[in-house]
Amino acid sequence: METMEDYAKELEASFRSIREGDILTGTVIAVNEEEAVLDLQYYAQGVIKASEMSDDPSFHILEQIKVGDSLEAVVVKTDDGEGNILLSKKEAAQVLAWDVLKGYLEEEKELIVKVSDVVKAGVVAYLEGIRGFIPASQLSLSYVENLEEWKGKELPVRVITVDEGKKKLVMSAKVVLKEKEEEALNHRISMMAPGTILEGKVESLMPYGAFVALPDGLSGLVHISQISQRRIKKPSEVLNVGDTVKVKVLNTNNNKISLSMKAVEEASAPDEMGNIRPEEYSSREEATTSLGDLFKNLKF
Repeated sequence: METMEDYAKELEASFRSIREGDILTGTVIAVNEEEAVLDLQYYAQGVIKASEMSDDPSFHILEQIKVGDSLEAVVVKTDDGEGNILLSKKEAAQVLAWDVLKGYLEEEKELIVKVSDVVKAGVVAYLEGIRGFIPASQLSLSYVENLEEWKGKELPVRVITVDEGKKKLVMSAKVVLKEKEEEALNHRISMMAPGTILEGKVESLMPYGAFVALPDGLSGLVHISQISQRRIKKPSEVLNVGDTVKVKVLNTNNNKISLSMKAVEEASAPDEMGNIRPEEYSSREEATTSLGDLFKNLKF
């Protein structure tokens, strides 16, 4: 049964003035291959033709529009000849989507898009109904030789350029991949325990120290003060690129591996006490008794 609130809404709807160009929100009450019908809380229903849903060539109205969905659309005609209000969702997307895309850019939000076409120097993917471009250089961490292999693929991307005036939308999968690679690298670094001794290869020499390539694709720095027990003016006095060295992990602060060759040398140096073991020392009491026994046997 209708309530007084329902009557109030119907009365309010009867006084609404809808004009071409207005953006309306409605609920889908029916959908077929040709169109979707919307309840606009108005005396007339709204109709969106399938061709006015999206510019995305991969869009299928029956797959992506369901009864109960809330849609925003622009009024194209206030009467389509059958008493319905003719609407366009893709025109509304053009008006509203740019603000959404700007939000994605500011938030650095990770999104999933599907490559719909290949063009010169990159591929095309749609986001919020807007045609976007992903340059070949932004598809992968490595060089992309065959762009056709990317057609139809779904990619995690970030929006990197939004220019509503020029209708320009640029996305990047590379920035997402690079971020995930850095996260994995930082995790491997965090798993390294200080004090661990590793074998690595000198990959470069700098005035302040030497960078050493470690297992699992990691790299660390041996500061010049940690290269040798003797004072040196530059790493090249004792090291060459390509040398295999043993290093000790000092710390992994700020996701940077600090190493020491000197600590390994110190750990392997012979004990200053030689081969004397602590248990071979006699106690003071035992030494005193032995000395007394010696004097007993002496005649003065």
